[in-house]
Amino acid sequence: MKIPVKTVGIWLINLPKDTERRVSMETQLTDLGLSYRVFEAVDGKARHAELLDAADENAYQRNMGSTLLPGKLGVFASHLEVWKDFTESDYEFALILEDDVVFHDDFLEALQTALSAEDHWDLIRFNSIRAKIPVSQGTLGKYRLNAYIGPFTGNATYLIKKGVAARLLPKLGPQTRALDHELNRFFIHDYRQRGLEPFSSHPDDGNVSTITGVGSEKVRKFPRHQRIPHYRLKAANYILRFFYLLRTDAIPGSKKPLLDTEKTD
Repeated sequence: MKIPVKTVGIWLINLPKDTERRVSMETQLTDLGLSYRVFEAVDGKARHAELLDAADENAYQRNMGSTLLPGKLGVFASHLEVWKDFTESDYEFALILEDDVVFHDDFLEALQTALSAEDHWDLIRFNSIRAKIPVSQGTLGKYRLNAYIGPFTGNATYLIKKGVAARLLPKLGPQTRALDHELNRFFIHDYRQRGLEPFSSHPDDGNVSTITGVGSEKVRKFPRHQRIPHYRLKAANYILRFFYLLRTDAIPGSKKPLLDTEKTD
């Protein structure tokens, strides 16, 4: 099973000081036989003032119900800078990786399956932190291609198409949410966000990520009464995702095969 390396670029996001993480990822990627480029992550602390100027802090606090920390700024900027690099490359697809991924034995199979079904997604994730209320779009061999009415969060491993990245980039600033929450607004950005389940990788930062975990700073959520705007928005987003998926024929779901799996070998 071969990945079309001429059409798929792989970006590994890593802070230079996180050498253990980089080595772990490089070992896994080498074992998988995948070529990749290490992309220097944006240091949210070092560039805090600059990144904060490019964000709407009040909107972020209202939308997320928590303070906008340097790590969240860094993650958002890191992924968007990778997207810019991708859109200037010759690749048709980007596999974007954070540096805390653990690949499962079937990751290459899942990656090949996703690429073989490219007509059915615009951005596809291979793991999640949360993936609530999945709606099957059909089967891809042993996998289910899902849309999600609920929150679908986590940026650790995903494929995105060049045209989609180029179209979304101008719409993602200023930052008013965490990146995965922004991407969950597919009803605004008009694209097909999907997950391939069962997931073929998982994030494991040991809760000490120097980007978003306790190695950076602790997320400080506001008291519940101050988070009422966030809760209202959260509830509204369920409704908006549902009606977008209904309008785009993603609901009702399907159990039908989406491709001839014999052709993916």
